[in-house]
Amino acid sequence: MIQIKTAHEIELMRASGLVTAGAIRAVRAAVRPGVSTGELDAIAEDHIRSAGAVPNFLGYHGFTGTICASINDEVVHGIPSPDRTLAEGDNISIDCGAVLAGWHSDSAVTVTVGEASAGDAELLAVTEQSMWAGLAKAIAGGRLTDISHAVEESIVAHEHRYGIVDHYGGHGIGTEMHQDPHVLNYGRAGRGPKLVPGLVLAIEPMVTIGDPATAELDDGWTVVTKDGSRAAHFEHSVAITPEGPWVLTAEDGGVAGLAPFGVTARSQ
Repeated sequence: MIQIKTAHEIELMRASGLVTAGAIRAVRAAVRPGVSTGELDAIAEDHIRSAGAVPNFLGYHGFTGTICASINDEVVHGIPSPDRTLAEGDNISIDCGAVLAGWHSDSAVTVTVGEASAGDAELLAVTEQSMWAGLAKAIAGGRLTDISHAVEESIVAHEHRYGIVDHYGGHGIGTEMHQDPHVLNYGRAGRGPKLVPGLVLAIEPMVTIGDPATAELDDGWTVVTKDGSRAAHFEHSVAITPEGPWVLTAEDGGVAGLAPFGVTARSQ
């Protein structure tokens, strides 16, 4: 069942989204060689709790972290640990969420530790750009797969043949972290539920530099590429409003990210 939010409820989700945005900003600033993913996890948890919110990943189906920390060939759901430290040149996906006043938010960013290679820099840029392409289609009157198609088209437009991870994708979000509908990162436009004001979605492309086939590790969480190629993952939560997309987990509401697509975001 798809949950449609009132204008007031979206305001509450915006407050939650800003908590998550701040937590990701704090973790991102701490990324450096030698830091452990456990330390990064503690930074995120401290930020979320200091804001009066609760980490929504922690304890979710038994997950033991506040963030998912996925490194290099790990696509998503990497478990943070004090025993795992970052090295120069690693790529790390930081996926994080919070619950504030009963409302969830969810966002992710992939960053390189130190200097990025040309290939990694392009992988991250392509993935992030595809997310914004999808967010630009979060407009009332469209269809769900308009978002999916925009993500896919943004990725396949590049000369390098990047992989789009199958099955995994975005989701509805609200009083639960994961709600209907499921939002794939590929597909034909013009299909699926109608996009209406009050619908809130998490858009999250997962892109590989090699083959997109994945496997789940024995920990029951971490998803890796089968061929060992590197992956990237970006995510924002967005509300569909009469004034346009409102990117709840972007501190500027999505103004800068959506401007290149000619889309005016709701910023406040």
